[in-house]
Amino acid sequence: MPAKPPELFGRDAEWFELTAFAGDPTPGATLALVYGRRRQGKTLILELLCEAVGGFMVTGVEQSDAQNLADLAAAFTRFTGSPYPVAFTDWGQAVDALFRLGEQRDTPLPVVLDEFPYLVAQNSAIPSLIQNALSPRGRARQHSRTRLILCGSALTLMRGLLAASAPLRGRAITELMLHPFDFRDAAGLWGLTEQPDVALRVHALVGGTPAYRDFCARDAPEDAGDVDPWVVRRLLNPAGAMFREGRVLLAEEAGLTNPAPYYAVLAAIARGRTRRGEIANELGRDTGGIHHALTVLTDAHLVTGHQDAFHARRTSFTLAEPVLRLHQLVIRPQETRLSLRRGAEVWAELADTVSARIYGPHFEDIARTWPLAYACVETLGGRASRVQPAILRCPDTACPAREHEIDTVVIEIRPNEPDRVLAIGEAKWRATPMDVDELARLRHIRSVLPGSPANVKLLLFSRAGFTTTLTADAAAAPDVELVDLDRLYTGS
Repeated sequence: MPAKPPELFGRDAEWFELTAFAGDPTPGATLALVYGRRRQGKTLILELLCEAVGGFMVTGVEQSDAQNLADLAAAFTRFTGSPYPVAFTDWGQAVDALFRLGEQRDTPLPVVLDEFPYLVAQNSAIPSLIQNALSPRGRARQHSRTRLILCGSALTLMRGLLAASAPLRGRAITELMLHPFDFRDAAGLWGLTEQPDVALRVHALVGGTPAYRDFCARDAPEDAGDVDPWVVRRLLNPAGAMFREGRVLLAEEAGLTNPAPYYAVLAAIARGRTRRGEIANELGRDTGGIHHALTVLTDAHLVTGHQDAFHARRTSFTLAEPVLRLHQLVIRPQETRLSLRRGAEVWAELADTVSARIYGPHFEDIARTWPLAYACVETLGGRASRVQPAILRCPDTACPAREHEIDTVVIEIRPNEPDRVLAIGEAKWRATPMDVDELARLRHIRSVLPGSPANVKLLLFSRAGFTTTLTADAAAAPDVELVDLDRLYTGS
């Protein structure tokens, strides 16, 4: 198995899966799908794979079917070193030739069709041709060691290739989606592992898409005092590559002929309307009128739906891509002023909005990621299976709050037993340390949880740390865990 190239940051698991697929010595051609939103590094990792093992890679283009077929033939000619130009009369012949590349070989050969959706857009028969070639008794399955990889950014189309009635259903043995980096990996990408406060703010604004570091000319904030100037020079600069990225993300989704309804939903969610009814009310529609837009945005991984931990039919929505939140709250409504180079002025005016609608909600998202990805069994009292928010109606008539919002509910799924709540948590982005009142609130919420489980852990997440009183209280309580930024980024 080839070592991961040094120019590929992270992606250890993805590199392992791809090299294992490409290097599988078992006779018979096989198929893999690689997909993910644009700018996640799919093409890079596949190019590096082909360079490492001598594979063949060709990229589809938005052009005619005949032009794509001719480009494939030209690339095929170069790869094989044929003294005469190769020409394919149709895709059936081309698919057959790709699988024949892996014949009479002792080692497997990866063959990559990048931007596969562009090829299918011009010729919808290609998946069926690949299906036929990979039939159990076909020549490719009997004699070829081609490892065919189909790659694309159109998530709906790529996932649909393996849908129940799709031609390639049951043909692929590997299906790999490249996601944006999480908050810890993104800190390493930006060189901010020693500055968790800076790293978290950068992640809240641009997320974990690898290409955005290049979009920012590999310029990262030097320290906490440079975050705001960095935002102005890299994110709010009308000449910068990031300035219109929030608009481009939606425009790239195939089939959106009228983006207005989708922008409206994104704007409502960015402004804190997270429940279906709230979004519909802001748009002046009924909930059925926004169903299609929410479904499309969720399928495109631009919006994330969070099922309530205690009410399965109640779902809240957040923006999955931080760049969209920045675009909807800052860039889009202030585009004229920003185009006049008033970024510093706009950013200062919107400081409260940024804190409440960007940094705060993102910190809550991170507080749901940490228990699932990094917290140990000792911290949670078990292994987290899922982490969700919740709204809990308070049965205590003496409680001034009719409902309690819970940022983090950690649940363990146990075979043949009811799901168990391991922990509940509160996340605060504010600039002042968290105090004992938040712990008292969590203890009260725990006392009114369904079943009143006394052994549920209490998690307190704070950007600014904790008061000495709360720290002392937590030290004497084995059921309380304090998570500051250092523990968020390096601890468990």
